[in-house]
Amino acid sequence: MARSHHSGSSDASHGDVPNAQRLRALGGAIDERAGVPSRRARRRQRRASRRHSRARPWWIALGVVGLVIVLIVAAGAGYLYYLNSKIHRVAVANLTTGATTGADAGTQNILMIGSTSRCALKVQNAAYGLCSAGVNGVNSDVIMILHLNPATRALSILSIPRDLFLPNARSGPYPYGGYKIDAALYQGQSQLIKVIRQDFGIGIQHSVELNFDTFANVVNALGGINMYFPMPVFDAYSGLNIPRAGCVHLDGYHALQVVRARHLQYRPASVTTTNHAYWPYELQSDLGRINRDHEFLRVLASSVSKQGLGNPVTDLRLVNSVAGQLEFDNAFTTSDMVHLLLTFHSAKINSAPQLTIPVSVGPNTSYVFAGYPKGEIEFPALVPDLHAIDQFLQISPNTNTLTGHPLPRPSAVTVSVVNGSGVANAAATTLSALQALGFRGAGTGNTPVLASQLETLVEYASPATLGAAEAVAHSMTGAVTLMQAPTTNGAQVTVVTGTQFAVNRPAPVRTTPATGATTPTSGAASGTTTPTVVSSAAAAAAAASAGFQPPSVASPTLAPWDPRACPPGMPVRTVP
Repeated sequence: MARSHHSGSSDASHGDVPNAQRLRALGGAIDERAGVPSRRARRRQRRASRRHSRARPWWIALGVVGLVIVLIVAAGAGYLYYLNSKIHRVAVANLTTGATTGADAGTQNILMIGSTSRCALKVQNAAYGLCSAGVNGVNSDVIMILHLNPATRALSILSIPRDLFLPNARSGPYPYGGYKIDAALYQGQSQLIKVIRQDFGIGIQHSVELNFDTFANVVNALGGINMYFPMPVFDAYSGLNIPRAGCVHLDGYHALQVVRARHLQYRPASVTTTNHAYWPYELQSDLGRINRDHEFLRVLASSVSKQGLGNPVTDLRLVNSVAGQLEFDNAFTTSDMVHLLLTFHSAKINSAPQLTIPVSVGPNTSYVFAGYPKGEIEFPALVPDLHAIDQFLQISPNTNTLTGHPLPRPSAVTVSVVNGSGVANAAATTLSALQALGFRGAGTGNTPVLASQLETLVEYASPATLGAAEAVAHSMTGAVTLMQAPTTNGAQVTVVTGTQFAVNRPAPVRTTPATGATTPTSGAASGTTTPTVVSSAAAAAAAASAGFQPPSVASPTLAPWDPRACPPGMPVRTVP
């Protein structure tokens, strides 16, 4: 289902945004003055547009780019020059050119990163931890991707849990790059972007990074936000302390405590003491925090919408508080930003899918990989992960997530299997199961066992064979992840077996009454577009015996204690 580029040549096509054509021309003029090729120039340089971009209140909700742009356009085009002088752009590698054909044609993915770097803060704050006191790690507290489709003006959001363990989170010889995905940011945005493309098949066209100060300043510039707390909550790590239920006005400092809370305690009606030592923990860690963050963004988007922005004094304060602290990739031009607004200014955040990559939370112990402790980790959950990614990208199953083209038939894919689990005959058994689905076997091998619990790796040598790897991945269940790495035995794809996976059963065979011929009814073995997907009791049992929880869901509901929008008419108090 190819998606055409939206020309955007008419002001009327962008709703009630005034002077749309003038704003586009002004954005291009600013870029040319800064030595950045305009959108028009870049279209002349390439056969197809690299991007047909967009943005709007979702970014407003995040407190990043869209907020600044909406305010600038609402207050006057003169702010565009001011914005361009304030923006901090950084060199970012591994960005992907947007697809021009297939189901992904014209769409764009923008990575939004929340950094924990205290040393990068202009003003040190003891409440966050001081760089001078050794709190100097650089991790990504928030990894969120915005998917934009200009043809339909649809958007969707995908969060990646920070504790998801990946064997190539950092660069370096395998297996020494094995870390939780939040550690990728230590090597910069470029490394995190590469990991997302290689392990999830999601290409990133632009990236934006913000820190604690940026978030707090945005909320303060908006005048704060009101949220309803159904019951008292407390988090000793983030500092969150809401001693009684009700609607609470949060300034930037206290709002940051809400979105950073990942060790949350709550006081249900059955607990009467105010001593936090007796309050239960939610036991969801980062997954609970992501869910609260999504709700916070919905409430913030609604608050921004109600304010009817356009006051020059308020707008200028917002630009001052935000633009200078954000880090944009250096290919993100002013004209791109204008085009994002004009295409997506009327999109509705509350109707957009907000998804989280499902994971299986590991036991409450430090995971040891290749002899090194990695802390408490989460493993992928392949089948729900694939479903969430397809839903996020708004594509059908059996579609190459990077190109939008159909995945190859199993008969066109060669596979080798390497035993990484130490289980006897694991490589031969796995290869035989894949061959039963129609894949062509290329050989087996062995590799050292790196941990007592291991993800299964579906390796491919280059982006050109990602589709083949995804076809293999679609035929498996359990803790399985993609990884770009050299393959073995000349195969397009190499499967390195782990401890919690299974290969799907072949499609059932039916007999044609008239001829007696047998044909597969559906599934991977038949080469149709709908793979056979069966739950794996063996993989689930292996995960449970290792202390891993069942996979989380992509669209969880709020927990009874989670903050949310204030009911109409409820009195609002401030944080004590």
